[in-house]
Amino acid sequence: MPKSGIEQEIIDALEPLAAERGVDVVDVEVVGATKAPCVRVRVDHADESLPTITLDEVTEETEWISAALDELDPIPSSFTLEVSSPGMARPLRKQRDFERFAGEVVSVSLTPGEGRRRYTGTLLGIEAGAVALEVDGERVELPFDDIRKCTIKPDFSA
Repeated sequence: MPKSGIEQEIIDALEPLAAERGVDVVDVEVVGATKAPCVRVRVDHADESLPTITLDEVTEETEWISAALDELDPIPSSFTLEVSSPGMARPLRKQRDFERFAGEVVSVSLTPGEGRRRYTGTLLGIEAGAVALEVDGERVELPFDDIRKCTIKPDFSA
C-alpha cells in the first residue's frame, strides 16, 4: 500500500524503535494544513495475543515517538503530534494485517485508476499479492499495491 513520502519516512524511522519496545506502528497519517499539519501515529501491542493498547500505555509511548520525530524532523514547520490506539475502525496496512483480520468487514479504497475504487465486504485474506473480499456474495481480488486505504468497519449491531 503506497504511503506519501513523509508518512513512509516516519514509519521507517519509528518501526525499528517500536519493535524494541514491543509496539507495532499500525499507521501514520499526515493531515491538515501544510503550514501546521497534524501527524497521527496509531500504535498497538506487537504481541497480537495481548488486548488492545490502553490509554496509559499510549501515553507512555508518546514520549519516545515525540523524541524520534524531533530527531527526524520530517516537517520543516511546526506540527501537532497525535498518538492513539488503532480504534474500532482500525486501519490495515501490512500484509499480515490482512491475514490477521480475515473474517472482519472492511472498507477498501483503491488508488485512482479505471473501474470501481471503493469496496465494502468481508475480508477473506491475502495471497499472491492480492487481497480477497466477499462483496455482495461474490469473491473480489484486489492487488495489494493498489490499495490506498483499508479500515475495519465497526459493527454496532450488538
